[in-house]
Amino acid sequence: MTAVKQPFVTDISELRKRAREQMERGAVTGNYGGEIQQAIDLLQMALATEIVCVLRYTVHNISAVGIDSESVKQEFAEHASDEYQHMQKIAERINQLGGTPNLSPEGLHTRSATEYGSAEKLIDMIKENLVAERIAVEHYRDLIRYFGDKDPTTRTMLEGILAQEEEHANDMHDLLVAHEGTPFLQS
Repeated sequence: MTAVKQPFVTDISELRKRAREQMERGAVTGNYGGEIQQAIDLLQMALATEIVCVLRYTVHNISAVGIDSESVKQEFAEHASDEYQHMQKIAERINQLGGTPNLSPEGLHTRSATEYGSAEKLIDMIKENLVAERIAVEHYRDLIRYFGDKDPTTRTMLEGILAQEEEHANDMHDLLVAHEGTPFLQS
């Protein structure tokens, strides 16, 4: 005799009971699939990376000079704004998981996956930003794989950020090609 497959049914009374018993945990419920502190620590690194990106794009927007700089400066400004939004989303997620976002400038360079940089010429600024975006793309892909099904909320947030980071990398590549004339990507 074959067993009758039962539909998915949530025990609503048990959910209600647990929700009341663990209110101090905020959004984190008993069926969170990951390790909370590890998730917060990984997100703190992503947060630091975004802060550094905001700062680097902002200084490049302010300090870029030259006959071709206006359109590039505008791109830097747009990217700084996007990176700020990423920073906000990650900080909010850390808070939802019960952590305190680390926005301190102290030790920022050691917490970030990307570097602030020291470019003075426009072409070098573009290259620094392209390298940083490529680092961010790989870092976010690794984080997405880590969070997987354990934390779909964080994974989904990171997937949205990754899509923008890939767009940023493409923008920086296009600017580099426009200013150097040689595409790096092969067709």
